[in-house]
Amino acid sequence: MSRTAHLMPRWWHRAEVLGSHAVQLGIIWLVLAPQPVASFAACAVIATQLFLVMTGNYAWLNWLTILVACAAISDGVWRWLLGGPFPGWSWFGVPLTADGGGADADVSSPLWWTVLVAAAFALLAVLSRKPLANLVSSHQLMNASFDRFHLVNAYGAFGSMTERRYEVIIEGTEDAAGQEAAEETWRAFEFRGKPGDLRRLPRQVAPYHLRLDWQMWFLALRPGAEPWFVALLERLADGDPGVRRLLARDPFDGRAPTALRVRYSLYRFARREERSGGGARWVATDLGVIARR
Repeated sequence: MSRTAHLMPRWWHRAEVLGSHAVQLGIIWLVLAPQPVASFAACAVIATQLFLVMTGNYAWLNWLTILVACAAISDGVWRWLLGGPFPGWSWFGVPLTADGGGADADVSSPLWWTVLVAAAFALLAVLSRKPLANLVSSHQLMNASFDRFHLVNAYGAFGSMTERRYEVIIEGTEDAAGQEAAEETWRAFEFRGKPGDLRRLPRQVAPYHLRLDWQMWFLALRPGAEPWFVALLERLADGDPGVRRLLARDPFDGRAPTALRVRYSLYRFARREERSGGGARWVATDLGVIARR
């Protein structure tokens, strides 16, 4: 679905952007409105998030948003969605009667619960002053916490979106010549989620979080000697079985290679004519070797 969505015409992508902005900047505020408006707004949020689930692999991010949006859907709408009659509401979003035609329903909360909720709201409102100031700051922090207990935070998955898909490819060889080995002896380690083999169908793993693949994605945006990546190469060179289990395919079946190298490539989805011609789902442009071990 990712490749299909990517290859849609330009007008489709413009409509996607418009719909996303309409829901995430406008309709989202309607979850605070009376029922059934809040429920319909929540369903719009869920629909856009499910589209992202189908066309991307953002781990638990979309599912967490869906879970929060479900809290804005009333019990009456849930009953209707599951096949029951559409309920009636009072102005404040609660059923007019307990059984649809009897005495008024008692929906009041205990005093202690009201006090507890009010106290929690007041505390979080005071603590949120700093993240609110950060939101409008010219030096905005993307991922930061503003109290020692991490009760209020600034979180953002992506500060900016890139238009190109770079990939870091790790290859090994068992040739005794090591780094001088013939080109055909180099074989790539395949990861579970990120692109590698040009013919392999991209997997859907969300909401599971393939953290190593996630890290490799961000590494490709700013390739360098990150400590965790250096440690990964060392473990692969040693044939560490624990690290090998994190991969989809180990071309050496647990044996330690004589040498490793890291290639940098630019990936893009194969166009329809390219896919029908050779069967590849990706087209990769080799940008050269950036590291050797």
